Amino acid sequence: MHNLTELTGNATSHTSLSVIIKVCVVIPFFCIFLCCIVVMLRIFATNRHFLDSSRYILFAYMLINDTLQLLSSVILFLLVMCLVTFPTVYCVPLLLLSTSTFMNTTLILATMSLERYVAIIYPLQRAAAWRSDRIWIIILSIWFLSFIFPMIEYSIGERDSAVDILSTPVLCKAIYINSSPIQGLFQAAVNILFFAVVSVVILFTYIQILLKTRKMRQDKVSASKAKHTVLLHGFQLLLCMLAFTLPITESIMAPHVSWPPEDIAFFNYFCFILIPRFLSPLIYGFRDQTLRDCFGKTFLCCSNKVNPV
Repeated sequence: MHNLTELTGNATSHTSLSVIIKVCVVIPFFCIFLCCIVVMLRIFATNRHFLDSSRYILFAYMLINDTLQLLSSVILFLLVMCLVTFPTVYCVPLLLLSTSTFMNTTLILATMSLERYVAIIYPLQRAAAWRSDRIWIIILSIWFLSFIFPMIEYSIGERDSAVDILSTPVLCKAIYINSSPIQGLFQAAVNILFFAVVSVVILFTYIQILLKTRKMRQDKVSASKAKHTVLLHGFQLLLCMLAFTLPITESIMAPHVSWPPEDIAFFNYFCFILIPRFLSPLIYGFRDQTLRDCFGKTFLCCSNKVNPV
């Protein structure tokens, strides 16, 4: 009996240590990401010419969206790691925010690619169609599309009569909330539809800009930059799609490593959700020459304040 108690105590302490390590890895990582995003958003807020460009407005919107996505993802991760349970009515909004912002990213990438396409192929019509004061209509439309499908997904499932959404505590995981087969099928169909449409849009705009670049005799530099920008959006889409490899990587890793299932899930979460979300906006931001120059000035200003000499 004493040995059994000792083994149970050791297992509990090992689990607690594992949770602490995971939290200590995720939180600093998220804080670094948040600091970079805050600096970028401050640059947008203090430089008026960024707010006059639809391309930069869309990028700022993507930064805010990815911050919300990572924030909701990290909160859900911490709740699951600490085994915190609470009623479904409080869980669903968090899952809804996480899912909709995830889908939002793909639509933003498609919109940014279309903006570059119009700028190169139809430069005269671009000013009317992509005015900075009209871009908010497109952003609101993106939010509507991103929210409507997760709302439908959460509403079509069969509810367990034993679970009261106002009082019964549950672990806030999508697999527990969306447990019916019809919900899984609907989610898979929507994800495939979203990524297929966005992939076609990015591929179409890249090919069209590539063909236009070869025909142009003037302003080839702008067309070449637009081509590389659209190609970068394709890379960002691939980073987003890494999230769909989680079931595959888990099934591949499980027979070959002696890790507990929760450690495998954390490894995949960190490598295929957190890191791609961290890299995607930063790669785009640091690639832009104007933003890079503003970054340099901001950090130089901060260093001068710290070291006045």
